[in-house]
Amino acid sequence: MIKRIAFLLVFLLAVVVSPGMAQDESNVLVMARAADTTGLDPHTQTAFASFRLLELIYEPLVDLDADLNIIPALAESWSFNNDATQLTLNLRPDVVFHDGSDMTSEDVRATFERILDEETAAAARANYLSIESIDTPDDLTVIFNLSEPDVPLLTALATTNAAIVPSEMVENGDFASTAIGTGPFKLESWTPEEVTTLGANADWWGEGPFIDGIEIRIIPDEASILAALRAGEIDFGLLNDPIIATLLIGDDSVVLNRVPAIAYHVLQLNPSRAPLDILEVRQAMSCAIDRQEVLDTASLGEGSVTGPLTIPAFSVPLEEFFCYEKDVDRARELMAQAGMEEGFTLNVIAATGEPPTAVSEAQSIQAQLAEIGITVEIETMELGVYVDRWLAGDFDAAVALNGGRPDPYTMYARYWTKNGNLQGVANYIDDTLDTLMAEGKIETNPDARYAIFTDFQKHLVEVAPWIWLYNGYEYTAQQPYVQGFVPSPTDSLVSFRQVTLDR
Repeated sequence: MIKRIAFLLVFLLAVVVSPGMAQDESNVLVMARAADTTGLDPHTQTAFASFRLLELIYEPLVDLDADLNIIPALAESWSFNNDATQLTLNLRPDVVFHDGSDMTSEDVRATFERILDEETAAAARANYLSIESIDTPDDLTVIFNLSEPDVPLLTALATTNAAIVPSEMVENGDFASTAIGTGPFKLESWTPEEVTTLGANADWWGEGPFIDGIEIRIIPDEASILAALRAGEIDFGLLNDPIIATLLIGDDSVVLNRVPAIAYHVLQLNPSRAPLDILEVRQAMSCAIDRQEVLDTASLGEGSVTGPLTIPAFSVPLEEFFCYEKDVDRARELMAQAGMEEGFTLNVIAATGEPPTAVSEAQSIQAQLAEIGITVEIETMELGVYVDRWLAGDFDAAVALNGGRPDPYTMYARYWTKNGNLQGVANYIDDTLDTLMAEGKIETNPDARYAIFTDFQKHLVEVAPWIWLYNGYEYTAQQPYVQGFVPSPTDSLVSFRQVTLDR
């Protein structure tokens, strides 16, 4: 770690900062980031890098503001019936797709039929399973008829994974190479792992965009992104590595945006594989890991140790969780109870780019688990390969950075319900988890929901299919003349539609 920091300091001090902007004084925002999108299909993508592109092209029915409140997007207003078994949405008029076609209720219906089709392998499918049928009484009205009360459904709609696409594209489109949305920017070109260009959508329904387009450059080394910012070669940078981002603290030449994230760092175990199918082995691993040490080692302490739910309204004191303080003696006792005194070898996969801290996290976990006889072998791979392995559940354990959601059900239904569409990733479910999720889905009383999801978290930590570590910060950096960007705890870039370049 010390060598890594020293190298970065030497590298950055060696950069010659130009006195003015090297790029053309245009109205195009030049942005750099380390990881590229892994695909263009908004309904199947799971990588953060994919969302950061697709959310500029596509739009959902509702969205979240920087305080995680639900706000209108393609739907201007909405209402539930008295027993929350029907959700009516009133669509925004005069919205057109990038191909010039009108956006209507038929597009919404086709979109959700596609999401609910198991063959689509939609990432958020589990959040919409209560939708029994969809009525479209006119072009601007959509009615979701539900099989049961579904309190978190509205929140579940606020994601790029539920973005509205043209009905024609659902029937005949190529989601692998085409992106036709309603958003403020249109896809002009995409050269994977190199550059993506977006043009302003002059027909966008909102006020903006106020820039002519966005050029997104892929620069795998975040130290180089920071150097490019300081040299005036780019306008905006996405920074995921706290070691890089914190070098900007106190630097008046570049603006650092830093907000607490609701995404969480986690060691995902695969309880379908021996010996992780033994409860006491998983619990021993949880007891053996000092989560604060992982945070300090990988992220310079930039963040907080967390339980499963990172949403402040549903936080539970850490001392109420099973074995959240490192206890090596108890871990060894649990290993003995499992008949694993001699230990075993565990393969852990980690992506090299998302997050940049993954390898450091794995190395800290490797050293700590060695204390109870577990030999960790770390397998690193580029993000696209990692995502494929992760979605297939092809791992003993995985170091992951998973997205948070403003509602517990929408955050975890895909993993911890019996019909969750990512059960093949979680590889664990029991009646308690499934029942608590079902109860939380229909409960309308806030205090009762808090109690349900407190029990849910405590049980999840105790059975330890995953080992939750910490949540950190979302970092972006920009030139001082970039005005109007609003940082978000979800790392969203949707406020680019309001950005101006006051060079």
